[in-house]
This record gives sequence, structure tokens and C-alpha cells, in this order.
Amino acid sequence: MSGLTLRCAQNLCATALAEARALGAKISCAVVDSGGNLMAFARDDGAEIAGPVLAVDKAYTAVANRIATDELALLAAPGQPLYGIHATAQGRFVVFGGGIPLTLSDEVVGAIGVSGGTVDQDVRCARAAAQEFPTLTQDQGVGHAHV
Repeated sequence: MSGLTLRCAQNLCATALAEARALGAKISCAVVDSGGNLMAFARDDGAEIAGPVLAVDKAYTAVANRIATDELALLAAPGQPLYGIHATAQGRFVVFGGGIPLTLSDEVVGAIGVSGGTVDQDVRCARAAAQEFPTLTQDQGVGHAHV
């Protein structure tokens, strides 16, 4: 069992949406499995139209590169070692905050992506949900998760 179930993915989206509401943001949230396949998606009423694509691609970027997208942004800046990564994978890699990998027993089992607020709001919403991942996996009797 991967530790990332549909129920867990849906709960992660719900947590991100609750954080967004507390921040006054309207977001889209996506959770992908270890292969980058969409498991759960939610979008606030009135959220931006680009959010569904960006949320999925932020999650995909985080799982594919095994790094949070806000951290990847620093490595992908001009003059840095990963500059240009945003132009690979048919342009699917997103190099700004809002994507966070989900780890279970030192293995990346999926990722969450949030889009629609400011970059800071997206990061805060994704982190709020990712911090719930260990609790959600413990409730399911799955191994040790960490963010």
C-alpha cells in the first residue's frame, strides 16, 4: 500500500481549501500519486481559471523532482544549476511555490499542488495540507510519514 489513498488525497484537498478560506484566497488544489497521476482535485467557487492546470502541474513538478516547487524555484533561477528546467517536460514543470512532495518512510508517494492565491498563500495552503499527511496516514495504519 502506497499510503496515499483516495480518502487521504481528498482530505488533503479539504485541508488546503480550509487554509485558503482562512487566508481569504480562492484556490485550486490537486493531489497526485508517485507517478504524477491525479488522485484528487478541488476548486473553490470563483477561483482563477488557470488554477486547475497550475495546481496539477505544481503537484506533478514536486513529485517528479522530489522537491517543493518554492525550493526548486531557487535552483531554477538564472545562473543557478537548474536554470531552464521550466522549459523541459513539454513546459509542465512549474518553478514557483505551491507544490510539495508527500513522503512516507523516506519514499515520495505523491505530491500536493495549490494555485490561485499569491505564491505565499499557495505555499501556506500546500504546507498546511502536507503537515496533515502524517496524521492521515497514521489514521489508516500506514507507515511513518513526514514532510
